[in-house]
Amino acid sequence: MTIQVQNVTKRFGTFEALNGVNLDIQPGELVALLGPSGSGKTTLLRVIAGLEQPDSGRILFNGEDTTDTRVQEREVGFVFQHYALFRHMSIFENVAFGLRVRPRATRPPEAEIKRRVMELLKLVQLDWLADRYPHQLSGGQRQRIALARALAIEPKVLLLDEPFGALDAKVRKELRRWLRRLHDEINLTSVFVTHDQEEALEVADRVVVVNHGRIEQVGTPEEIYDHPATPFVYQFIGNVNLFEGRVHNGVAHISSGEIHAPEHLDVADAPATAYVRPHEIDIANGPDPDTVAATLNHTTKLGAMVRLELARRDNGALVEVELPRERFDHLNMATGNVVYFRPRRARVFLAADRGTQVA
Repeated sequence: MTIQVQNVTKRFGTFEALNGVNLDIQPGELVALLGPSGSGKTTLLRVIAGLEQPDSGRILFNGEDTTDTRVQEREVGFVFQHYALFRHMSIFENVAFGLRVRPRATRPPEAEIKRRVMELLKLVQLDWLADRYPHQLSGGQRQRIALARALAIEPKVLLLDEPFGALDAKVRKELRRWLRRLHDEINLTSVFVTHDQEEALEVADRVVVVNHGRIEQVGTPEEIYDHPATPFVYQFIGNVNLFEGRVHNGVAHISSGEIHAPEHLDVADAPATAYVRPHEIDIANGPDPDTVAATLNHTTKLGAMVRLELARRDNGALVEVELPRERFDHLNMATGNVVYFRPRRARVFLAADRGTQVA
């Protein structure tokens, strides 16, 4: 099932939740809508589902305009953040609910309902809980049952609204890996909303970064992380250090020296900002013309990596650096030491391009 979002705008009073959004989703893709709170990602999901009507624009399923089609007729499975299971029903009956409420003409026979429900419970690896009730399950188990219930109606599209947002970090990590494996097995066009960057990058085939009702960038997790299209995407996806300076004929001049900026070859002279990931900064053995002096404020050891917090000695600005544990041990640094760093790789944006920053 293909999904096409064409020039969709949605307002709630004076608030513009979506502003001219265009998006194409291919059959069998698992797509993440990623953005901060209030960015419009959930509104976009609900418009695709038919739970909200756009003020303008169209939603197409397989090339057919479904903008005015009722939600019950879109053949969409929807999984909510807080499960929305019926507490008075057993797990079996929760999953069977969508089949039992169908009109008599399309309702499967009882034997078929039982077969399909048990098949889905096995798919989500919880068939042994069929006779229990939601309050007897863990949060992760309830979320898997909610997913089985959404799949029971044999939807053509699966939509998930922050499906793991109410779970603790360990369970969330386990479930997102499970969801990825499940999706590869059923190959159903799926869209999920999240504000968790790691979740989107780990699970999705493509990530759609949303900000203030607009799409900032669409790409694979690798493209989004390694080649952010805008300053907002750079800052929202992972940690980043900012170095102010000026760019002239493809070279950015910042406090740590010169950085090549070939995308700005035609810029004669303009204020600019270099964006540098913490792992893209090297610690030098000593001062040289391309290094910046800083004081080591704090270290945090994170398994094989060590995170350093540096305070620049020229202006006091904080800089975050990530080093392999082996490299950190070799440098033999201690809190309070003066160290020298240089960016190894950077992306330069003109000041005029910075626009709206992370909300």
